[in-house]
This record gives sequence, C-alpha cells and structure tokens, in this order.
Amino acid sequence: MRFVSSFERRICATVLILRLLPVAFVPRCFFIQHRARRNWSQLRRMGAFLDKPKMEKHNAQGEGNGLRYGLSSMQGWRVEMEDAHTAVIGLPYGLGLWSFFAVYDGHAGSQVARYCCEHLLEHITSNPDFMGGYTGGGDSAGTEPSVESVKSGIRTGFLQIDEHMRAMSERKHGADRSGSTAVGLMVSPHHFYFINCGDSRALLSRKGRVHFFTQDHKPSNPLEKERIQNAGGSVMIQRVNGSLAVSRALGDFDYKCVHGKGPTEQLVSPEPEVYEIERSDEDEFVVLACDGIWDVMANDELCDFVRSRLEVTEDLEQVCNEIVDTCLYKGSRDNMSVVLVCFPGAPKVNPEAMKREAELDKYLQSREGAACKKQNK
Repeated sequence: MRFVSSFERRICATVLILRLLPVAFVPRCFFIQHRARRNWSQLRRMGAFLDKPKMEKHNAQGEGNGLRYGLSSMQGWRVEMEDAHTAVIGLPYGLGLWSFFAVYDGHAGSQVARYCCEHLLEHITSNPDFMGGYTGGGDSAGTEPSVESVKSGIRTGFLQIDEHMRAMSERKHGADRSGSTAVGLMVSPHHFYFINCGDSRALLSRKGRVHFFTQDHKPSNPLEKERIQNAGGSVMIQRVNGSLAVSRALGDFDYKCVHGKGPTEQLVSPEPEVYEIERSDEDEFVVLACDGIWDVMANDELCDFVRSRLEVTEDLEQVCNEIVDTCLYKGSRDNMSVVLVCFPGAPKVNPEAMKREAELDKYLQSREGAACKKQNK
C-alpha cells in the first residue's frame, strides 16, 4: 500500500468536497481539468499515457557550502521516466566551495538526459575555457575563475558533450534519437550562474519575490525562429518542422545535420544561455524544474508556494514532493522533476503558520468525513 502524505490527503479531501458542491459553486478550473482528463483518455488510447499515473517519487537532499537542497522526481502519466538530475556540493579542480545543480528533461527516450546527468559537469569544469588561467585555490583564497571564463567554459562544455554524444550515436549507426533540455545552477562563493538550454526553467527568489528567471527556448521566439528558417526549417504549430517543441536541446541529432551550418546554427542548437548574478544576503532559494512543473504553475505562484511551505517545514524533500503532488492534481501530464536550493536568507519555520496549517488540516478532515457520509447515503 502506498503511503499517502498529509498534504496529498488534503488535496484529495478538497477535491472530494468540491465534487459534492452544487455545480454553480465549483470553480471554473475544475471544469477545465475535467476536459483535460477527457483528453488524457483519448491520448492514452494512442499509447502516449498510462491508465493511471505512477506517483512513486525519487528523493534526495543534502547540505554544505552554506546551502541546503532537496529534490523530487515522479514519472506521472508518462509511459517512461525520461527526466534526470544532478546535485553536487564541492566541485573538482580546487573548487570545493562551489556547487552545481541541474535538471534534464529528456524526450524521445532517456539516453541523452541520463548521459548528461553523469558527464556534463565534467565537460564543463575540465575544459580550458572554464579555468581561464585560474590555477586553483578556491577552497581557501578569495579568488575564483573570472565570470567570463566560467560563462565561456559552460558554453564550451555543452558544445563538447553534444559533439561527444553525436560521435557515440554515429558509432551505433544513429540508433539514439533522443534529446534533452537542461537547466542548471552553478554556485560560487560570490556568484550564481544560471544555465538554460530548452524549456525547463530556473527562478531565484530574493526579498520575498521572484528576482530572476530563465527564458524558455521555444521555436516561436523571434530569434529562435530566424535561426530555424536560416537552416532551411520551418515553425509549424509552434514546433520545429511541426515536430519538436523546443528550439535548443542536447542530442536530437536528426535536427543537427544541415551542411554548411555550425553547431549553434542548426535547426536545434545545443548552445546554452548563461546568466551571471552576484549573490546577496537577501537570496532565499532557487527552483530548477522541468516543464511538467511550469506547464501548470506560473513563476510567482510557485515562488509563493515554496515560501509558504518553508514556513511550516524544514524538510526540503517534503516541499519538493508537495510541489510535484500539487502539479499532478493541477493537471500536469508530463514527467515532473524539481530541485530546490535554499540559502541562509530562506523563510524560516513560523509558529503562526504551523498553527494555521494544523487548523486547516483539522477543518478539512471534518469536511472530508461529512462529505463521505453524504456520498454514502
């Protein structure tokens, strides 16, 4: 029997209560979700989705270098789990005070996502562009590689691993046609480096609000569309050649074979956008998540949700599980992965918030009991 968390039970109780209300009182969003469920039935018959979601979760957490992290991933309605993730505190080559986190959202298979989660960091930190003449000492000295060197090294690492995976695929006679988006955070003692390639997303909460978020790489974006058209492709139904829903990704080598064009000029580019932000004592947390999360939760909504949950628990795995459960009940039909990285300025457990939480649990339990009795009559 699967363990049901109190938070998940609360969602189920709310749904049950709403189902028993007169139609006039049911929020419009529930009709929208009902239509979505009807569409899922059609798609399941096509083999794209399971008959019921796989809700078992993979969790991890850790701390060090003045931060804490938790993560959660769930297969959900998809036939296969294609997401992967990375969480490393303490990097090699004299960068023990640095950390790296990433989420990889695979498509058409999980091979590229799995390979990146194991090898992308090494491709980034081991290339000469990343160090830029830096000789180490980051564990004790106040020095570190320059911002431009780090940004250049991250870009080089993405291009290198993509070319490496292409060579491996060619040795297998093109057997691997999978691809993956990647969104990452590299944390140095003084800077954040946000890394994005595709439509997964990262956001930074500072002073109680969204301070920064990465931009999704969609084929309909003007600059992305221009590159696609210059490579002889087209954007139809907001997809590359009417098929792929992202314009930048690792792998996807069927979209990277236009002769006379460089790796960043292809229909799909492996080049990441890298954003550098100086760290502040007011930094609260960073969320990295695949589009299975962002499809049903807006930036501000997720930021507020995380802040409210951090006021009632210090367990970051639990907070991540609650994000995933909420997105499932809001209608997400994709794999879901989320990494939450908290800094000293993150919200602390608040006794008043815990009291309100307990009162809400008690109220919903009473309503759930009354609703069940009404349903059984």
